[in-house]
This record gives sequence, structure tokens and C-alpha cells, in this order.
Amino acid sequence: MHDLEPFYNWRGLYIASEDPRSPFFEQEYSEFEFSNQIYDHYIHPQWDSMGSQTLFIKILYADYIAGYAIIEMIGEWNDLLYNDIMFLKREIAEALIYEGIQKFILVGENVLNFHGSDDSYYEEWFDEITGEDGWIALLNFRDHVLDEMERANLDSYFVLGGNLNELRWRAMHPDQVLEHVESFVMRRLT
Repeated sequence: MHDLEPFYNWRGLYIASEDPRSPFFEQEYSEFEFSNQIYDHYIHPQWDSMGSQTLFIKILYADYIAGYAIIEMIGEWNDLLYNDIMFLKREIAEALIYEGIQKFILVGENVLNFHGSDDSYYEEWFDEITGEDGWIALLNFRDHVLDEMERANLDSYFVLGGNLNELRWRAMHPDQVLEHVESFVMRRLT
């Protein structure tokens, strides 16, 4: 896992540690010291901790005028033991919502498992953004992770599956990713 770096091709467009509106403003990183780990596996030092023991993230892009953020994730999304949604909601989503973000694209290619619990934080997050025409879309999550989320009835709060699991987002500009995801979201909602 230590070889899996967050996507870095958009660093010329956005760097969360240089964004005063980001929850990771002025965060310093080491290229050589591996200190964060998921269970007994060290992860690349470019991933950001949000307080969870099992789930780390990287805000790849945030556009406060268009009101969207793209967040890549790695690890195990474990609400049952570690209440990861609480950390994601309280530490990241709330800070971004305060700054005007109401559309969230969560990239989950490196989320290996999901263990659900109750849906109160999901419902709260959903309620806070849907009044602002917001949404939360899951992009390229593994099928078994999506199956577990659907069994926990989280598809009520997320737009997921279908074309969102096949989008080749790395070859696009962030605005193109938003355009593709938003067109899928609008088709789903109508």
C-alpha cells in the first residue's frame, strides 16, 4: 500500500495544502518518512489523515465558484468500528460546505472494504447539501464495496454505480469530470 500515491496530475491546478479554505491548509508532507498506516500497512505520506484509523483521503481539487470538490480515498471505510463517516462528515465535508462546496465526488478505487453502521451522518450530510442542489457521487468504487453500501441503504444518500464506475477520470480536467458526473446525476434524479 505504501506505493499507492494520491493522483497528482492536477497539482498544477490545485494543492489542498496551499488553499487557505482547505481543511489541510499548510499541511506539510514528507516524501521519505512513512508514518500513517492502515492496520499494519504503511501508506504513502501524501495521503491526508482526517482522524480515522482506517480511511485516508486527498482533496484533489476544489472549485468554490462552481461549488464542487473531488476527493480520493484509500483504505477501509469502517463505520462499524471506527465511525469513519463521522470523521469524513465533521472534519472534511463540513469545512468544505462552509466554504460553499455542495457537490462532492468521492473517488473510491482504493477503498478496499466497507462496514456500515447507522446512517445518521449520511442523512445529515445529504440534508445539508440537497437544499443547495448538491449531491454526493461515488466514482469508481469496487463492486463489493458498492454492494455493501447498497445493503446498508446508503444509495439513498449517494449517487453511485452504472457509468460512474467506468469513468476514466484521470485523463480529464476536473471540470470535465464534474460535467460527466453531473450529467449522470441529473439523469438519475429525473
